[in-house]
Amino acid sequence: MSPGTQRIVAPIIGVIAFGLMWELAVRAFDIRRFVLLAPSAILAELADDPGYYWSNAVVTGWHMVIGLSISLVLAIGVGSLMASSRFIEEATQPMLVLVLVTPWVAYITSVVLWLGGGQQTVLFMVALTSFPVFTFGVVGGMKSADPAARELLASVDARPWEVFWRLRLPSALPSIFTTARFAMGLGLAAAYFSEGSAFVTEGLGYIGQRAAAFNNAEALWATIVSAALLGIAGLVVITVLERVLLRWHSSQRS
Repeated sequence: MSPGTQRIVAPIIGVIAFGLMWELAVRAFDIRRFVLLAPSAILAELADDPGYYWSNAVVTGWHMVIGLSISLVLAIGVGSLMASSRFIEEATQPMLVLVLVTPWVAYITSVVLWLGGGQQTVLFMVALTSFPVFTFGVVGGMKSADPAARELLASVDARPWEVFWRLRLPSALPSIFTTARFAMGLGLAAAYFSEGSAFVTEGLGYIGQRAAAFNNAEALWATIVSAALLGIAGLVVITVLERVLLRWHSSQRS
């Protein structure tokens, strides 16, 4: 088997094997439906109304993408300031760590009361939870810029925006793409849980909350699997963008 074929076949075999073990475990130990539903039942639920789950997955994906985009733009701005000044970096880091380690699920209700619910609450939660991860990635990447290149730009009196655009931002891209994978996981979770609490009427989180309230295990697990597939799709998109935009970087040449 060629390496290219193996790269495609191996994950498929792994997913099928995992699904079979899951199915056998549920049947052998007679696990309750709401605790763990068999994959066959989940697939049957998804196949029964695929358009319903697809349309709501698109809503959740849109919330995730917009929130992550807002977070990334803000992180590049704040991260560039932190990378340019040790004082600003040391003054800002405790706040970022505080946001990162605080269990955000606990204060979703407060954010809903503050912003009034709706999509703005979902986008705020996605941006907030992913902001520290993006910012640390930006700072680490910008600080790793080649010292010789920095000296060269300084010798020709390059303006700050030129240093940022030609050196600091390109140097931060590998780190940004690495942290984007973690930020996407946080953003997806924030979108899902926020949709269930922010009085929206669309999205996988909204369906999941209703399913849990009415003890509908099939719909609940269908939203969980849909969210997982959405996350996988997001990782694929990030990987493709990384290979396209970082063709010049040594990590992609091999």
